[in-house]
Amino acid sequence: MLSQAENELLCRVGPGTTMGEVFRRFWHPVCLSEQVPGPDCDPVRVEILGERLVAFKDSGGRLGLLEEGCPHRGVSLALGRNEDKGLRCLYHGWKFAVDGTILDMPNCPDSGLKQRLKAKTYPAREAGGFVWAYLGPEEKTPPFPKWRFLEIPVENMRVNRIDAEVNYMQQLEGGADTSHVGILHSNFARPGWMTGAFNANTDQDNPAALATGDLAPTLQVEDTPFGFHYAAIRQLPDGGADGARNVRITPIIMPSTRIIPSPAVQFIIFEVPMNDTRTATFAASYRLDGKPVDQWKLNEMSGRHNPALFDETTHRYTGTWANRFGQNRAAMRDDWSGIKGVVMEDMAMAYSQGAIADRSKEHLVPADQAVVRCRRQLLESAKRVAEGGDPIGVEVDVSTIRAIDATVPGNMPWQDLVKPDTGAVR
Repeated sequence: MLSQAENELLCRVGPGTTMGEVFRRFWHPVCLSEQVPGPDCDPVRVEILGERLVAFKDSGGRLGLLEEGCPHRGVSLALGRNEDKGLRCLYHGWKFAVDGTILDMPNCPDSGLKQRLKAKTYPAREAGGFVWAYLGPEEKTPPFPKWRFLEIPVENMRVNRIDAEVNYMQQLEGGADTSHVGILHSNFARPGWMTGAFNANTDQDNPAALATGDLAPTLQVEDTPFGFHYAAIRQLPDGGADGARNVRITPIIMPSTRIIPSPAVQFIIFEVPMNDTRTATFAASYRLDGKPVDQWKLNEMSGRHNPALFDETTHRYTGTWANRFGQNRAAMRDDWSGIKGVVMEDMAMAYSQGAIADRSKEHLVPADQAVVRCRRQLLESAKRVAEGGDPIGVEVDVSTIRAIDATVPGNMPWQDLVKPDTGAVR
């Protein structure tokens, strides 16, 4: 468990907080490219790390990310007119270029003020179906991360987001907890659970489909320059020829990214704190062979087709205690959770912990090793940044990191499946 002080340090990410400074040292997705589709499109409100911003493209298609409040009187620029190479505030007509330069001040004839004053902006770029931003010190700007999916045509991937009213740590820890997969996601992970039998789910796309009904995998965790790998080693139902076992290796990339494996598809998940109690989860799902994924199928597996739990227009998760997070208790005789969809099951668990989980009351077990390592590395990064250093994982090459789901001979160390220090499949 953590002390209350440690929990506060981990969970508070606003301006001036230590963990907020850690996150500001990395590039993060802040919205989907489809939300700012082209020149003079509607401006989009963006919230990240407790700061309210607005993203837009000017008449030439150049991307801008400005502080939401107009520097004149603080009115939201998201209500403004996006026209003729700039974003104009409705209130008094001040107009801003993508770099924050004031182009027009109709109610102020002082041209000197226009030259001296600029709107606050942050570096932003578009790649892989996302708009990315860097909010840290200019002199500490890291290279833009070269994720492998950036090389795959966006139309071949599923690129999406879901916003939740919980702290980012609850979302991140869910991804660092492999032992819940065979239990919470029983319907996908071990069909036949209701009779005590194990019938393997052969769907190569499903990240919750397990090769075995082993509910207590052996966990091994090893640090890497980007964060750490954790390997969940599960025994096969027939004992496995020559001691063969299933190995699922999940990379956790600091500060809050993970890659979930299925035999055919990689699911890269970015947990981006909007503020202390709101998280935007961005995901890029792609096939290892680069061919198109079945977007409808992946959305159906996740539960995103349920309008009672997900708003496709706002990207908000809408489950609450009022609708019991979509749980149908009458169906639980042959439906483990009564909640349809892997992601919707995860969301219900995170919400049930409250907006910020109290980790001082936990009783952790060996299955929580990766959760503990997440916390330790983030706290270590906070210590380093507070002392003027760099957080774990900054400026690390992420281009070859993979997640792995494979059945291997009993004498093969799982480390042989990845190259040292990179996570690349051999």
